[in-house]
Amino acid sequence: MPMRLLLAALLLAAAPSIAQQPAKPPPPCMDTQHRQFDFWVGEWDVAGPKGKQVGRSRIESRLNQCVIHEHWFGAGGSIGESFNLYNAQTGQWEQYWVDNGGNRLHLKGGLVDKAMVLEGVQDKPNAQTGLTQRERITWTPNADGSVRQLWETSTDDGKTWGVSFDGLYRKAATPVP
Repeated sequence: MPMRLLLAALLLAAAPSIAQQPAKPPPPCMDTQHRQFDFWVGEWDVAGPKGKQVGRSRIESRLNQCVIHEHWFGAGGSIGESFNLYNAQTGQWEQYWVDNGGNRLHLKGGLVDKAMVLEGVQDKPNAQTGLTQRERITWTPNADGSVRQLWETSTDDGKTWGVSFDGLYRKAATPVP
């Protein structure tokens, strides 16, 4: 048997067959549900309803693309961060928001049509009404690549809603810190 054929036969015999190798598990967080909020990832200049810049935001996909991490810089000096993730155990998206005013918010929800809608409640009920304030934030991707974030608040258990924040995220002209 020629030497080349002998070496090839030995290599094939020593190498495990492809069929015997265990299949690699898919990377975590790569399924469709984990990618639903990717439209918000980017660097943004954020304007209010009248077009005036109200802040800047850098949103990154982190931790093996399992977490969407927001860095908010408000024009008035507010700074905040949110951590957003798809919770496969509950089948919902969750957001944990914290800021330099000592505030925090926990929201849950998911895609409604093409918009991400997350809702939550404040910890303490209103002393006068006994009702807990509800929060709802909707992120809607627009055809031009911008994203509208509409934050609504209800003090009557969701019967009526008022606007707390209405911002239009447009791709930043310069890098966001």
